[in-house]
Amino acid sequence: MKAKVYVTIKQNVLDPQGNAVQGALHTLGFGEVGKVRIGKYLEIDLDTNDRAQAEEKLKVMCEKLLANTVVEDYRFELEG
Repeated sequence: MKAKVYVTIKQNVLDPQGNAVQGALHTLGFGEVGKVRIGKYLEIDLDTNDRAQAEEKLKVMCEKLLANTVVEDYRFELEG
């Protein structure tokens, strides 16, 4: 089973990296760009066919390592 994990900074948390990218895009002439938020994307192969077990394991992985749940949100999709 393949998991796609998306980790993003919470909306109420400042994103200085996103602000820097937004500023750089404006400097390059892309003035129509509004707010930019930076995140992480991970693909994880899981050796299981049990969807419920995979979801539970992914939740634990995200909360213990992949996302800082104080300032980040996460979501995941399972394929297979």
